Amino acid sequence: MEDNQAPQWIRVRAKLRAEYGEAAYRSWLKPVSLISAGRGVVQISAPTKFMRDWVDQQYGDRLLELWSDEDPNIRVIDIVHSGAVAAATPARPATASSVWSSKYSDKNNLDQNKSDRNNNVGARLDSRFDFSNFVVGKPNELAFAAARRVAEADVAPFNPLFLYGGVGLGKTHLMHAIAWHIQTTQPEKRVIYLSAEIFMYQFIRAMRYKDTMAFKEQFRSVDVLMIDDVQFFSGKDSTQEEFFHTFNALVDQNRQVVISADKSPSDLEGMEERMKSRLGWGLVADIHPTTYELRLGILQVKAERMNVTVPSKVLEFLAHKITSNVRELEGALNRIVAYADLVGRDITLDSTQEVLQDILRANDRRVTIDEIQKRVAEHYNIRLGEMYSARRARAVARPRQVAMYLAKQLTPRSLPEIGRKFGGRDHTTVMYAVRKIDELRATDSSFSEDIDLLRRMLEG
Repeated sequence: MEDNQAPQWIRVRAKLRAEYGEAAYRSWLKPVSLISAGRGVVQISAPTKFMRDWVDQQYGDRLLELWSDEDPNIRVIDIVHSGAVAAATPARPATASSVWSSKYSDKNNLDQNKSDRNNNVGARLDSRFDFSNFVVGKPNELAFAAARRVAEADVAPFNPLFLYGGVGLGKTHLMHAIAWHIQTTQPEKRVIYLSAEIFMYQFIRAMRYKDTMAFKEQFRSVDVLMIDDVQFFSGKDSTQEEFFHTFNALVDQNRQVVISADKSPSDLEGMEERMKSRLGWGLVADIHPTTYELRLGILQVKAERMNVTVPSKVLEFLAHKITSNVRELEGALNRIVAYADLVGRDITLDSTQEVLQDILRANDRRVTIDEIQKRVAEHYNIRLGEMYSARRARAVARPRQVAMYLAKQLTPRSLPEIGRKFGGRDHTTVMYAVRKIDELRATDSSFSEDIDLLRRMLEG
């Protein structure tokens, strides 16, 4: 019996909807129904095996976390397809043991003999994210080569390896690929991969239960430590302090550290200077936004691995239209394949436009303030951090005004919202910047052409 009105389920779905967005929610999460919740197990059903597998792979861990918040006794999320019996075993249930410290014999079988101190430390690796599944192009070739070198080396070739770039460009994929490769070729090595958020929660828990020595021993005795989304440490002084000492201890022992973030070390706001300095010690590799050719290659590889035939015109259309990030691009392909499977229709250009109309509309008008700031900073050869700094030197202030002007022209954000993105400035500062750039454009044709060039690059 499905119970979609259960208060806990309503709250869990509302959080998923807020976190993953309307498009993902409608395509994958809304069709999923609650069957039962109790005795440590939540059982939910999906309309098809394809959807069951996708929800489990993409949202299983998060579903477990959210349900555990609702009921700490919940230890298993059991996802079945609606044609299965209620007691069916899912393809890969999300359980409390799927948070692990990366000590296993192969991709499909975790080592069941891990010592207790290794449990519940890291994050489960995704078996799809290995080097063979990573499509290489100009925007990511340095990051890929560096990740490969780290994975294949007996000793740390550069420490740390710091990968940075925007959302959905492949940082996490490369992190998983490094871990998979090391565990496959050097299974004796102890690898921990986890998000900065989980590292912080583990540290808080250790302090709460007066077990910080065990925490320190656990993280400082690994061969490879991998921390994803390190920008999460910004403003969290105690966690930064602990990570700083953990980092130093590992580097001093020539143990490999791999870090990812959304900005370069020098541009991480809210991080101590000594921490920024340490993070920039080794190799810093930027993953740039994708090109059309790379996006098309990614789609072709993914369609091949899904064993589906997608017309080349559809793949080319998607590569042209969805430029924000790889995650959204792959999600769009999954969506049109699922639609064709569920309704029994061929994949065509018309059906693609019909199914993806919300995503296509969003991409047609989407230019973010972060993109504007990055592009303008590169154009004027200043540090990205100057967009948020208090410096008033003309060499910095003028590019900042240009970025504010373009943010007003190209995004739907209000003046106060734009001001907040530029270091918490007042909306009147943004108004002044817009007026000033308008005046300069009217009197300086060269400057005006410069602004038009920036605008074309951002809109293209």
